[in-house]
Amino acid sequence: MVRLVLFGATGYAGSRILDEAVRRGHQVTAVARNVDAVPEHENVRAVTGSLYDAERVHELTVDADVLISAIRSRPTNDGRSLLDTVPTLVDVARQNKVRIAVVGGASSLLRAEGGEQVFVQQEPTIPPEFLPEVTLHMEFLDVLRRTPADVDWFYLSPPIGFGSHVPGKRLGRYRVGTDVLITDEQGDSSISGEDYAIALLDEIETPRHHNRRFTVGY
Repeated sequence: MVRLVLFGATGYAGSRILDEAVRRGHQVTAVARNVDAVPEHENVRAVTGSLYDAERVHELTVDADVLISAIRSRPTNDGRSLLDTVPTLVDVARQNKVRIAVVGGASSLLRAEGGEQVFVQQEPTIPPEFLPEVTLHMEFLDVLRRTPADVDWFYLSPPIGFGSHVPGKRLGRYRVGTDVLITDEQGDSSISGEDYAIALLDEIETPRHHNRRFTVGY
């Protein structure tokens, strides 16, 4: 059994990660703004909290093995962003010996080995109001890569076709890559929320990617 602290437990990715963790018998502290939206289960403790509240994060991770960040990258109403969570993540990783797992974005992936980023092609089609959300995840990954070597983290980039608009279904399979977007024979890049959660929990149970990004897809 792994002791998990999951921030963003009621979101698209977070809710599926929670379901998969429960399926595997792990103990989860599910952190959400609305705890009533967290499913009841004997292995789940629903609590309020924020990744932007350093004291609360430290408190919740004292006895944890892994902190999972599944929060959105959109800036908060008071101007804070994912980048502001990095000092807290570094501190809890060091002080509480917690591994950091991040639900990442796809835009920083490369279209092909040595090619341009997905973002370069996407940018002209992204509504201006969503650009900060996209670019913040790219910056967040860059900052993670500059954290001290004793901070154990991984960042899991989904394919382009990932989210509530393309939910898919659980197939129980996926392929793994590093920095290049995974596509199938038809050129589609996708994965269901359920299979993304399987990949993330597989990495937690059997660590293979330390201090690096990887990606999954069909």
